[in-house]
Amino acid sequence: MCLGNICRSPTAEGVLRQMLKQQAPELQVEVDSAGTADYHIGDPPDTRSRRAALRHGIDLSALRGRQVVPQDFARFDLILAMDRANLRELRAMQPKGSQARLQLFLEYAPELQESEVPDPYYGDAGGFEKVLDLCAAASRGLIAVLQEVA
Repeated sequence: MCLGNICRSPTAEGVLRQMLKQQAPELQVEVDSAGTADYHIGDPPDTRSRRAALRHGIDLSALRGRQVVPQDFARFDLILAMDRANLRELRAMQPKGSQARLQLFLEYAPELQESEVPDPYYGDAGGFEKVLDLCAAASRGLIAVLQEVA
């Protein structure tokens, strides 16, 4: 989850979906992305995110922005945030009694020694490439954990 669901979280969704398909097709994992804010509901991912993803063979064009809803905390076992601010927001939104585990996406890539995926929105194309790299590293780690518990 990120703020507006047009840069980081749809990139993470696309990367994770592709890696699951290629590296762990046996895993039955539902992957979705959303934003903590309602800024871009119904909008496609940022053009720069789509362009960067396509350079890596990932098509984000079918994704549309949506906002986190209370039902997400029942629907998903694990909800990953791109940064601490969105993690705090998710914790505030989490309904009482929800069993969903909330954590930072980059916890699955401890080798990076980074804890947050930076928002590339106000930067140049390099920021969108960095988001892809970070999402790929975290996706590899998450898939490894999922394979261990499967």
